[in-house]
Amino acid sequence: MLRDRLFSASILIAGLLGLIWLDHRYPLGGAAGLWLLAPLLVFVIGTASELSRLLLDSGRAHDRTAVLLATAFLPLAASVPNVWEACGTTYPSDCGVGRSGWIVVGMFAALFWILIRQMSLHDGGQPGRSLDRILTGVFVACYAGLPLSVLVLIRDLAEPGWGLAVLISTITVTKSADAGAYFAGRAFGRKKLVPRLSPGKTWAGAVGGIVVAVAVSYLCFFQLVPALAGSNSAPPIWGPIAFGMVCAIFGMVGDLAESLVKRETGAKDSGRTLPGLGGVWDVTDSLIGTAVPAWVLLSAGAAGL
Repeated sequence: MLRDRLFSASILIAGLLGLIWLDHRYPLGGAAGLWLLAPLLVFVIGTASELSRLLLDSGRAHDRTAVLLATAFLPLAASVPNVWEACGTTYPSDCGVGRSGWIVVGMFAALFWILIRQMSLHDGGQPGRSLDRILTGVFVACYAGLPLSVLVLIRDLAEPGWGLAVLISTITVTKSADAGAYFAGRAFGRKKLVPRLSPGKTWAGAVGGIVVAVAVSYLCFFQLVPALAGSNSAPPIWGPIAFGMVCAIFGMVGDLAESLVKRETGAKDSGRTLPGLGGVWDVTDSLIGTAVPAWVLLSAGAAGL
């Protein structure tokens, strides 16, 4: 189990590092972030697909194809400024939509696509059925697409090198918290954290995850960020502490959210796409929890600049 977990994690990390290197050295069309759009779409749609399947298997009907397409609208919309710049034109700084506003546009498109799809399928049958399908579809699209699309905003923060560095830091700190919680829980775990949702999680694991996340956050902010950004601007003393704690805690909430859905749908696993790791959702669950708080902290100066 641990060997399979390490093998799958190594393949994922190697692939992402390759794309990160390409994004840093050879940005498509001179625009940051476009090399990373493809894996983002894979993770977003993969997560939505697994969540959709669990809901369908538990009797919560919705138009699966339409919902997966709606989910893809969000990362695609978030990347509009990057595509704009790849076409050779600087994205206007005075644009009222800005960069974060494109996610709102994507959410609007997803919502109304699901609504229009249900309008076309409505047959005047059982009252409430279409509404249930709409609510389920919007939940899937919003849950899987909205937080992960914020990773695009993190990539676009400040200068390209700095944005890439804090994106790597966000992913690294979040996943190191997962690893710290896993190993600390196995070594010292006795008292369960939320036994009714996730019997494997312990208070010792939670503390271990926070400690590891803060330590890795310090390494990222004082070593990785200056190296990639070419800047000696040091973060405030509170930055790595707050960032590590927030990523660890919200990552655990994201993980427990997946556990809640699995318990409610009677499923043991979200998927088996990745040997040792489970499904795609098992990789993204903690990032879904941390992406927005991390973006807020980074925008507030937690990493300096």
